[in-house]
Amino acid sequence: MCYAGFVASSTTSIRIPDDLKLSLESTARRMSKGKNWIIKQALAEYLQRHNMDLLRAEARRQSIAASKKKWKDSKLWEEAAAEVWDAD
Repeated sequence: MCYAGFVASSTTSIRIPDDLKLSLESTARRMSKGKNWIIKQALAEYLQRHNMDLLRAEARRQSIAASKKKWKDSKLWEEAAAEVWDAD
């Protein structure tokens, strides 16, 4: 949702180790970006990768389920997919 050019957002507090904080601060200075911008970018990239991993696992699970032929590694893939889906 957007109001007069502003995107609705909320504030979240996190705790990070001192070395990560220092790295974030130096990167922000070097890039001339705010720490908030870097954190949002990193979080968005992480979540996108994580969601793609879930989609890949589900695609593989469905492929195995639809397959008439059992492959040597199908049990391995089924166990890995079960771990992904049971983690939540």
